[in-house]
Amino acid sequence: MKRTHHCAQLTSTHLNAIVFLAGWVDSVRDHGGIIFVDLRDREGVTQIKFDANCRAEAALLKAESVIGITGKVELRPAAMMNKNIPTGEIEIDASALEVHNISDTPPFPLDDAGGDKVNEDLRLTYRYLDLRRPKMRKNLQVRHRAAKSVRDYFDAQGFYEIETPALFKSTPEGAREYLVPSRIHAGQFYALSQSPQQFKQILMVAGVEKYFQIARCFRDEDLRADRQMEFTQIDVEVSFIDREGIYSLFEGMLKNVWKDVLGQDLPTPFPRLAYKDAMNRYGVDKPDTRFGFELVDFSDTFKSSGFKVFASTVAAGGSVKAFNAKGLANITQGEMGALEEIAKSLGAKGLAFIKVEGGEWKSPIVKFFSEEEKAELTKRLGLEDGDLVFFAAAPWERACAILGRTRLEAAQLLVKRGKMTIRPDQWNFLWVVDFPLMSYDEERGAFAATHHPFTSPVPEDVALLDSDPKAVRGQHYDCVLNGMELGGGSIRIHQPALQKKVFEDVLKIPADVVATRFGYMLKAFTYGAPPHGGMAFGLDRMVALLCGTTSIRDVIAFPKTQKAQDLMTQSPTPVTEKQLKELHIKIVEEAK
Repeated sequence: MKRTHHCAQLTSTHLNAIVFLAGWVDSVRDHGGIIFVDLRDREGVTQIKFDANCRAEAALLKAESVIGITGKVELRPAAMMNKNIPTGEIEIDASALEVHNISDTPPFPLDDAGGDKVNEDLRLTYRYLDLRRPKMRKNLQVRHRAAKSVRDYFDAQGFYEIETPALFKSTPEGAREYLVPSRIHAGQFYALSQSPQQFKQILMVAGVEKYFQIARCFRDEDLRADRQMEFTQIDVEVSFIDREGIYSLFEGMLKNVWKDVLGQDLPTPFPRLAYKDAMNRYGVDKPDTRFGFELVDFSDTFKSSGFKVFASTVAAGGSVKAFNAKGLANITQGEMGALEEIAKSLGAKGLAFIKVEGGEWKSPIVKFFSEEEKAELTKRLGLEDGDLVFFAAAPWERACAILGRTRLEAAQLLVKRGKMTIRPDQWNFLWVVDFPLMSYDEERGAFAATHHPFTSPVPEDVALLDSDPKAVRGQHYDCVLNGMELGGGSIRIHQPALQKKVFEDVLKIPADVVATRFGYMLKAFTYGAPPHGGMAFGLDRMVALLCGTTSIRDVIAFPKTQKAQDLMTQSPTPVTEKQLKELHIKIVEEAK
């Protein structure tokens, strides 16, 4: 059973060697009594020839059957050589065939072209077949190489890889948690860890100084292409470091990964953009900078406008913003309607626009504009024939969000028309920095941490925590690539008094709740906590970008669907009454 070579290894240098190969039947071809089988393993394909030997048995083979063969390496006839594969010069003249398993007919084609056309639910139901496809095998290989590169990098930097518990205490201030009932402690629960955040800070108190792990994390939230209920992050924490040190450390990690996996040299340092500038220019805190269409603020221009919608928005303290989707004036009515629905979902009442066609401005709102306002729009947006301008008039953050999403959708429409190219292999890395430490939650009537409550304020802003929490900047940073947040982190609070003040005075968490949830952490800080900071990178998202796919389900071996189901194993499933009784749980049916 021991293979002598894999199926991408043999070349003309191995002529006349007796070899043993094993794998899956990729295809069977009967050429007038000579049967050719393409034998496949995870490394590649080798052509097997069944002539005088084993021909009758070979004729019974079906695609995806598992076999082993013994034979001699021979040169293919010149006309039959395949220069597209490493083994294309040779074939194996089989002298023995061992059939391990005959396969049923697969429910979908296992080549990339055929498999890509199949409904994803069917692929996930038969995930073990889907993973045989070349593209999916390559994705798993890229994931392995990326994870190894990360480990090698941090090992060389003197980090310890340390595992932290998956079963943690419930701290329900973030995303919804998965609760795990305790059999031993009736009525009590663990929570699956959303992040090793508190453990890695405790490790800094413990004097580890440099920690990392590739950690499994869990969040019970709605799923989408870039989000799974169980996901993997590269988790790092360092003592005695500042933001500049963090930027340098992680630029080095990414440079290492891109070199190891893609053979590409990333230019460093990465550009940096303050949170407010990112929102003002791109409408989002994770901007895709591979194309323009930057937002322009026209609040001053329209504060006394005859168009009352714009003037009243500015008077109420809001913003009027616009961007020029160059070349999109030929947008269809259906496309415009779809954009308007997206804008409404973000809080807009509609989506104001101006088309520039044949030297004429076409829009229901143009009649309200003065010549000076038109001149300002033309000058600052560089308007030309064929352009389309979108407007948003709303409170600043909402106006940014509306146009930020519209900007992305407009770019995709131009890509479909062939008027714009957005290359997936153009690596526009970016640090977004200077986030506000706090945001005001209107529903709760209280402040909430923008990142998490352990983020340290910028030192010169600490005094504002009492008088103006919204003005306090946090030492928080995000690494963004092509419009996707790859990772985020912060310099942490390490003084117990300041951490307690943020919990109780700013976030208004009652003292007894603070003691219950975070008492052990505050206690640890009283025994000499070093200054520290860290970051978590989404491994799944990073690998998806390396593989050129938009869905992290393509780079996770066994993902869940958007309905949080594993179609292959048919989970989740009911459990027995005995199991529930052991866990002190009773299911109460909802009223119909």
